[in-house]
Amino acid sequence: MQSFFAISQPERQRQALVYASPHSGRFYPPEFRAATRLELKRLRRSEDSFVDEIFAAAPERGAPLLKALFARAYCDPNREAYELDPAMFADPLPAFVNTASLKVAGGLGTIARVAGCGEEIYRRKLTFAEAERRIAECYRPYHRALRDLVAATRERFGFAVVIDCHSMPSAEGRNQDGRPDFVLGDRFGTACAPGLIDAVQRQLEAHGYRVARNWPYAGGFTTQHYGRPTAGLHALQIEINRALYMDEEAIEPTAGLSRLTAHMATLIETLERLDLALFASETAYAAPDSTAAPCATQPSLPQHAACGCRCRLKRQKKGLPSCEGSPSLGRKRPGRAYSNVRERVGYCNAQSNGSGEFCQEALKSFSCF
Repeated sequence: MQSFFAISQPERQRQALVYASPHSGRFYPPEFRAATRLELKRLRRSEDSFVDEIFAAAPERGAPLLKALFARAYCDPNREAYELDPAMFADPLPAFVNTASLKVAGGLGTIARVAGCGEEIYRRKLTFAEAERRIAECYRPYHRALRDLVAATRERFGFAVVIDCHSMPSAEGRNQDGRPDFVLGDRFGTACAPGLIDAVQRQLEAHGYRVARNWPYAGGFTTQHYGRPTAGLHALQIEINRALYMDEEAIEPTAGLSRLTAHMATLIETLERLDLALFASETAYAAPDSTAAPCATQPSLPQHAACGCRCRLKRQKKGLPSCEGSPSLGRKRPGRAYSNVRERVGYCNAQSNGSGEFCQEALKSFSCF
């Protein structure tokens, strides 16, 4: 059976960090290749090529590294589970699907409409069943693995830090002063403690790199969803300019790859020495009860990762009274959609009075993680 992700584990975890590379996968299933109108090299423009290799020193320094093996053009785990463009599908999409996000409008939803080269990917319309299969086989297992790594790390150390590793096309990220080598994204100061992003920037600048913050990349779904500093959970996105280490046209590494990899190993070592206990929350951590419903077990940890549950919609379909005070789904304000996912998880738990019954119903229909 095809494995869609891999975890490189340290012999013993010595750091409260988890490294993740969601876009470096290179597996393109045959049925996907048959449905696309683009040759493989054009599709691969969407990859964050070689990023998993750049951060390969993490396990040696005592931190796990999670790598998606499936291609980003096939399924993007740095989105909500159901950010889908209805124009791509032959059949109507369920009401819980987020069709109004800015990523969907740009053709870069969970199932992308365009590749990194800006060209349309598909020669035909997809079915929602095809999207469901990709989400079930790729997206959910990846986030289950990440969630489990974060939970185990926080249980061991009292807090956890996710470093979400990416690369960016060299033509993007320009500002008046030129092109940055790195863009650090902490969702404008909301996803991690200031000391973490400060330490990363200092180390990169010590190597002579130009570093920008939160523009044009402030952090995607992973940064927003797993970054909860008040709960002792921190997330930082690192974007690397591809011109530093690869030929973007040929999609081949250059001599710069070894130099960059050595510098990232130094960064990983620096973070190992950093007093990350400064970032721990005072909130006590209780290990999740594996026998309870997901929403009721550990509402402070990401359980759904934007599975698409629309609790209000579910109650309506069941003929139950609407939930007063139910949070907005953020449809008219895409920038709020991610934070509302977190609100819904806590809201589900509150409505179930800790029993999990309400969320069990939602889980039956929407197949959450």
